[in-house]
Amino acid sequence: MTAATATTADTFRPALHYATRNTWLNDPNGLIFHEGLYHLYYQNNPLDNVWGNMSWGHATSPDLVTWTEHPVAIACDDDEDIFSGSIVFDRDNTSGFGTDSAPPLVAVYTSAFKPGSRHAGLQAQSLAYSRDGGYTWTKHSANPVLSRGSAEFRDPKVIRYDGGAGSYWVMVAVEATDFQVVLYKSDDLRAWEPLSTFGPANATGGVWECPDLFPLPVDGDPGNLKWVLTVNLNPGGPNNGSAGQYFVGDFDGTTFTSATTVTEGHQDPARLGEYQWLDWGRDYYAAVSFSDAPDNRRLMIAWMNNWEYANQIPTSPWRSPMTLAREVSLRTVDGRPRLIQQATGDFEAISGAGQSFTLAATELSDCTRVLDGAAGSVQRIEATFTPGNAQEFGLIVRGNGAHGTRIGIRPVPGTLHVDRRTSGRTDFHPSFPSIDTAPIRTINGSYKLTIYVDRCSVEIFAQDGQVTMTELIFPAPTSTDVAVYALGGTATVSSLDITRYA
Repeated sequence: MTAATATTADTFRPALHYATRNTWLNDPNGLIFHEGLYHLYYQNNPLDNVWGNMSWGHATSPDLVTWTEHPVAIACDDDEDIFSGSIVFDRDNTSGFGTDSAPPLVAVYTSAFKPGSRHAGLQAQSLAYSRDGGYTWTKHSANPVLSRGSAEFRDPKVIRYDGGAGSYWVMVAVEATDFQVVLYKSDDLRAWEPLSTFGPANATGGVWECPDLFPLPVDGDPGNLKWVLTVNLNPGGPNNGSAGQYFVGDFDGTTFTSATTVTEGHQDPARLGEYQWLDWGRDYYAAVSFSDAPDNRRLMIAWMNNWEYANQIPTSPWRSPMTLAREVSLRTVDGRPRLIQQATGDFEAISGAGQSFTLAATELSDCTRVLDGAAGSVQRIEATFTPGNAQEFGLIVRGNGAHGTRIGIRPVPGTLHVDRRTSGRTDFHPSFPSIDTAPIRTINGSYKLTIYVDRCSVEIFAQDGQVTMTELIFPAPTSTDVAVYALGGTATVSSLDITRYA
């Protein structure tokens, strides 16, 4: 099965994004590139298409676009649900779960212990190992390997640290309701000792979950290396509900020190827009990065949904897709390091790829113009706008007459927004029909948007990836028009190119 599969009865199944065949998924887990394939594990209910029976599903891809679904990798049982975590390739067999000639993959995951188990009510960190490249897994007989006696200690991301302080495994996890990232170290993945804590800081509107920690060069300079700490929260995002934030700073092998903290302790609601968000949309959550990605690239995937309405979205028999994979980098913007994100993957591998539409430079004056020949349900749209005196301008995608998903720019007050109030099915939850906004400014006098439109989503990369917005939409199959518009004055579409994938 691949994510490109679609049937008449399954209107919203994505072509560019991964979704299961007929079950529920949420957080991506255990992302790793191993033996020529990208492995995507994820929170999965193998028995239904709503949250429950948490286990690790599994899919693989050679190109980050076409995915093959495999049987459940790590299953829940009578004692535990299998919550989020990560996978490392234990090259030196530090854990002893493999051999020197055949080192194992090791999964570090949260055991959410059920009533009646020996650790009932606790969340603690456990291990499983694979000796066949990640397809079958054995739970460690001495689980859990790390407990704090806490009911909210979860989501371990393990990395290999090699630096001035030595060489060892580092775990970042969370005390979710304390808004704290907790760091531990280990030589063998079995015995862990505490290093430090980080937080609360910046956004604390909901529980903290799914942290990650990784180094990136600033502006491509390997001599200027900074560390990025990401942490997701629910609720408390910039446009309500689930979201992810990040901090940039230094990690000395013991302590992460942020250089981009806006507010210490709990958030100041008036400063929510100043925090550094992984994505400003409603549907980008639990983002984590791949281990061992080729060429030291930092690639991330997130769950494309929002806990406000996650169990109600109108997809069947599956529920919830993943986002596109993104390559992230650090660039100096206005004097501080900032994450830049670009969609990545072999999109030409999608059946039907390559059809195109181009619009020459066109001035708009208080009008909406449907583009003949541009219609499609799965597209990449690359558009550049030059503002005139219009109050708002932009595109309408997956449109039908006056209805569709409006992606607009308002030069004053400097916002990018997605209006999905007439995007199609919106009646399944009262918070779904929304207008969501992000800050945006011109670069060299213009606005550049790259938009990936799929059967149930839009992912927007603005100003070469400085600003991103991810939103679910559920349009009718016949709503395929693309339009450009300007309201209250003039604006110019300087360039517009569309690649159709289906």
